[in-house]
Amino acid sequence: MSKISVAISDTVFPDWKPAEKVLEDLNVELIRAETPEAKDVLKVGASAEALFVTYAKITSDVIDGLNNCKVIGRFGVGTDNIDIEAATAAGIVVTYAPLYCLDEVSDHAITTLLSLARKIPYSNNLVQKGRWEMPAVVPIRRLKGRTLGLVGLGNIAQAVVGKAQAFGIKTISSDPYASDEVFSKMNTQKVSFEELLYQSDYISVHAPLTDETKNMFSTEAFDKMKNDALLVNTSRGPLVDIDALVIALEEGQIGGAALDVLPQEPPESNSPLFGRDDVILTPHTGFYSEDALLDLQTTVASDVASVLRGENPKFPVNPEALEK
Repeated sequence: MSKISVAISDTVFPDWKPAEKVLEDLNVELIRAETPEAKDVLKVGASAEALFVTYAKITSDVIDGLNNCKVIGRFGVGTDNIDIEAATAAGIVVTYAPLYCLDEVSDHAITTLLSLARKIPYSNNLVQKGRWEMPAVVPIRRLKGRTLGLVGLGNIAQAVVGKAQAFGIKTISSDPYASDEVFSKMNTQKVSFEELLYQSDYISVHAPLTDETKNMFSTEAFDKMKNDALLVNTSRGPLVDIDALVIALEEGQIGGAALDVLPQEPPESNSPLFGRDDVILTPHTGFYSEDALLDLQTTVASDVASVLRGENPKFPVNPEALEK
């Protein structure tokens, strides 16, 4: 029996044992591209029956060259690096892991928000430098009674809601795609994006990257925010205009920012975000835990295996492709 060829465009996993275990009864041969560049992906993917993707750009040109592909499994929550329309037209099912790292990202959003609000990194730096000075970190405001605005009310944002409300923080959200039932269930007020900017003491971003949301936090948005408002982004880097953010911070239009994602990763060594007491930066680690990586591999590999067996996947992005 000939092996089923499965290509890997790129990976962040130290090993592939969980995925291999899921796929072991299919007699699969995993072949990894030398680089995530299109030409190298097509070298291994042109005749493959499936393609695993993490961050590589799977454009329409790449999809045109996947001559035998039935399914693309994306290791992550978002799929903005894959041309879904082209995949659907080609009859290729795209799967992903929408429930992956809910705990990790929501924990990270709340943790960095609390650290920023309580000025913990700044206080630590002062003490480490020999400055035991409470007046240097004032003012610090009580968390209870503050308003957290959630941009998007999907699975991760919903996980943030309960954690924020445990601190007595009121939650509001702007999400044109979430049902009124979800807002009611989350005990969260539905507002427009503009209202969210005006009302929020804290803002946590949980929106996908689209043409509509790119740079949604730029000069116009910062002008409408409270001058002590705190911004947290654990979603997609390009949602925040970094140049406009730095100006807003320097001019006191907002109070601070905690960013796990940036438009350019890693940032330039001379980034204007470095060295600021009102900014917390983490290197895109919000998704990470050993447990989450295991869940991610298992979830995506299971759906790819289902498609290869002729079965329906649990998490299809484009279910209409199944009809083809």
